[in-house]
Amino acid sequence: MANKKKTKDDFRAYVKWLWILFGIGLFATFAFITLVAVGALGKLPTFEEIENPKSNLASEIITSDNKVLGKFYQENRTHTDYKDLSPHLINALVATEDERYYQHSGIDFEALARAVIRMGKDGGGSTITQQLAKQLFHEPAQSVLERIKQKFMEWVISAKLERQYTKQEIIAMYFNQFDFIYQAVGINSAAKIYFDTTPDSLTIEQSAILVGMVKNPSLYNPRRDTVRMKDRRNVVYSQMLRNDMITKEEYDTLKIRPLRIKFSRQSHLEGLAPYFREYLRAYMKNWVKEHPKPDGTEYNIYTDGLKIYTTLDYRMQTYAEEAVKEHFSNLQRVFFMKEKGRKYAPFHNVSESQIESIMEHAKRRSNHYKSLKRRGMSNDSIDIVFNTPKEMTVFGWNGDFDTIMSPMDSIRYYKHFYQAGMMSVEPQTGFVKAWVGGIDYKHFKYDHVKQGKRQVGSTFKPFVYATAIKQKHYSPCFTVPNVKTCIEQGKFGLLQDWCPSNSDGKYGGSLTLKSALANSVNTVTTYLMKQVGPQPVVRLIEEMGVTSEIDIQPSIALGTLDLSVYEMAGSYTTFANKGVYTEPIMITRIEDKNGVVLQEFTPRTNEVMNEEDAYVILDLMKGVTQAGTGARLRLGSGRYTNDVVTGFPWDFQNPIAGKTGTTQNNSDGWFMGVVPNLITSVWGGCEDRAAHFGSIYYGQGATVALPVWALFMEKCYADKNLKISKADFEKPLDPISVELNCKQYEDEEGEPMDQVDPNAIDPEINF
Repeated sequence: MANKKKTKDDFRAYVKWLWILFGIGLFATFAFITLVAVGALGKLPTFEEIENPKSNLASEIITSDNKVLGKFYQENRTHTDYKDLSPHLINALVATEDERYYQHSGIDFEALARAVIRMGKDGGGSTITQQLAKQLFHEPAQSVLERIKQKFMEWVISAKLERQYTKQEIIAMYFNQFDFIYQAVGINSAAKIYFDTTPDSLTIEQSAILVGMVKNPSLYNPRRDTVRMKDRRNVVYSQMLRNDMITKEEYDTLKIRPLRIKFSRQSHLEGLAPYFREYLRAYMKNWVKEHPKPDGTEYNIYTDGLKIYTTLDYRMQTYAEEAVKEHFSNLQRVFFMKEKGRKYAPFHNVSESQIESIMEHAKRRSNHYKSLKRRGMSNDSIDIVFNTPKEMTVFGWNGDFDTIMSPMDSIRYYKHFYQAGMMSVEPQTGFVKAWVGGIDYKHFKYDHVKQGKRQVGSTFKPFVYATAIKQKHYSPCFTVPNVKTCIEQGKFGLLQDWCPSNSDGKYGGSLTLKSALANSVNTVTTYLMKQVGPQPVVRLIEEMGVTSEIDIQPSIALGTLDLSVYEMAGSYTTFANKGVYTEPIMITRIEDKNGVVLQEFTPRTNEVMNEEDAYVILDLMKGVTQAGTGARLRLGSGRYTNDVVTGFPWDFQNPIAGKTGTTQNNSDGWFMGVVPNLITSVWGGCEDRAAHFGSIYYGQGATVALPVWALFMEKCYADKNLKISKADFEKPLDPISVELNCKQYEDEEGEPMDQVDPNAIDPEINF
């Protein structure tokens, strides 16, 4: 009996101490939470910090058709509102991460107890709100004790978040904060990078994959481990089934489907318009210095979430890049074929010692050379390194490929590549619609639109004609003898006579200005330069937006000066905009992250010539594509040797004003194409002027550059939404005071030009 009473007393004592320990634990927990809440164990976020949690927001580059062209970011994050989230995404998150999300106030004690009892085997006890609190305000814990303290802090922060925000806002914040790896910070970037879509368009399959990654994005990586990711995705489906968000039939169908992702890494090297984006980055770095925040500090283009609205059209930029790739990959094929086996390839018309000098300079400019010099290596040792074959990855039009070659051989290999520059501008507004600065930004970062300047060849001749028409009031039908013309020593500061030849050496008869420009006849251009002098021509092009330094010499008439693709496209706006130069602009406005407009942009304009003179120049340049060096645009049949003219025939029927250009030794090929609402400037050539095709047949502007314009315009015309004009240029309201309807176009010998042989050589050499 005594033993029985003792056992009963022991049990009561046990229960008593159990309650005491429970009370102590409860009090300690309450006290600990209180200390956390008052900040005694570490600084908690203030009301303002919770109201406006600090997030690094990427600045977005937005096209005129409202597409995101790219971003500047420290974290590739763009804010997304709850209303822009797919319902599938929301359901998948709640079902998988927090089934009682809409019932609790930040802490789910039932889930917490289950996690403690089951030691986390059935999932953790953190709610969506707690996970958000951890994302917003904590660095990773360095110890178990620190993690315990953080857990209590998360509870307090979660309670504050639940008081400050609606459940919908918390979900949106959660998705905006989460890092889905591969620079996919936030749901907006994740939707784009993994599926090339937007958060509101995510399907149930896509949503399940992204929510599956939430557990551990590195472990459940859909690019690296498709088996593990598929299993995790199916867990999400099963949770959605468990919570009556999908039916059993839907679950059975969904779980057997393969993973479908459309991964496209976002970085400055990838994506559309990388050369333009790099130009814009440099521009914005200067802009923020001149446009401070209200508090006087500078905007950060990587973290402040600016929105930069540009003039580029996403579709036209796509078509431009496609056109450059199609033609220059084909052109490169022919160039490699023609240069194969040549000892001095890809160089022409230079000595062996000059080639050695070119290669040595290229070596010394390379990052590899500079790195070796910084390490203190001698020139002899560096020469050994540069001439020793090794494994490397090099650029190819069909994709980068692995090979073995010496660094010097790789330099020579890259010297073979034809580079490109292309820009399209709307002449009435100055809006730049497309900008292609090169053939591949990853390997060739030099921008051939704004940065690069090359000899412009015969594309300069319209400026000489325009000066003569403006001063002398010449008609396109004005005739000039096709004889060798000299500008004598002493005139315009010449130290000796200047007597340029026609490229084909043919003379005789007389030519109208229209026929002479169409066939790029040097004698007639020289005659016009002799009438007006170089100074008025230079003054004219400066009024047309050319800012490059120009040597005022008569030889500029034949395009000896270096100008950029940007300057050429901008200057031609004068002709298409009724005599008014319109400065090309790339940005329409800049907003802060809240949509406040910080600056709006309008183009600078300048009335350079009257409407009639501008129209006459356009009429002259229409002759280039009707029966001149650009006539291949209109040929409906035929074939070029080695199919070097990509996409031919095109058979354009609409009025086109244009001008081809080819410089000495075929170093540069140009085409300027003009229709009423779009001007496009195209240049092509190798990095070194000594590297080029050995014959004018392949190296002329009509072969190197014109096909890009043709391919681009075909794509633009096929897209009816772009509304690129096929109409003729608008005539001035007042009657034209000069004759435009000349007799049938003649060639240099005065013979009619009804047909053009596709394989004929266009006369384009200028010196």
